[in-house]
Amino acid sequence: MKKDLRKNTKIIFLETPANPTMIVSDIEEICKMARDIGALSVVDNTFATPRFQRPLQLGADVVVHSCTKYIGGHADLLGGVVVGNKDFVKSMTSVVNCTGGIMGPHEAWLCIRGLKTLHLRMEKHASNAMEVAEFLEAHPKIGWVRYPGLPSHPQYDIAQKQMIGFGGMISFGIKGGIEAGQKLMNSVELCSLAVSLGAVDTLIQHPASMTHANVPVEVKAKTGITDDLVRISVGIEEAEDIIEDLDQALANL
Repeated sequence: MKKDLRKNTKIIFLETPANPTMIVSDIEEICKMARDIGALSVVDNTFATPRFQRPLQLGADVVVHSCTKYIGGHADLLGGVVVGNKDFVKSMTSVVNCTGGIMGPHEAWLCIRGLKTLHLRMEKHASNAMEVAEFLEAHPKIGWVRYPGLPSHPQYDIAQKQMIGFGGMISFGIKGGIEAGQKLMNSVELCSLAVSLGAVDTLIQHPASMTHANVPVEVKAKTGITDDLVRISVGIEEAEDIIEDLDQALANL
């Protein structure tokens, strides 16, 4: 990252864990880089949520969340939050007042409702995800698994340092590439085929043939969107039911 910084860099924006690759970035180190050049550090904490990761305590200037995901938790609202010091929030409030980007009262109520059970849901998401990740890692039709709680994760040490739990998101590589990925999507029964995430239900998608289908090949290669990549948002159903569904779907390949 250091080689990409310039004298006129104003903001360093990072998402960790990243969607959909599950790459984990060192928040503390990157925020220090930002301070050294006088830039603002902004962390998208949607995947980890405040339950499992506290970027402000690690030196971030601003934290953003998609409330549509885990904070809402039920896939029934659109919203987002920006968290920072009083001066920054005041400046953002002025922008909102001028542009009219205001959350509706019902969506705000749904968001507050979701916050009341966030800690409970996240614990179940995380425990289920660990079981699913371990199942996938041992499966012969899976080439690799990225879940921050697995010792095999490339940035496992960083995750251990800055996270107190690892959330419900997993990415994995299915042997057989894009055809196998599409067949898996058509074979799941309990898991829902959907591009959203963070709901109480388990959602699965194959980026190369879904969200990133029209993205140029070279761009996908640069950003780690490989043909074998599958992303799963593990819900709060019984872990054994999720695993049973994935197992039967993989048996069809």
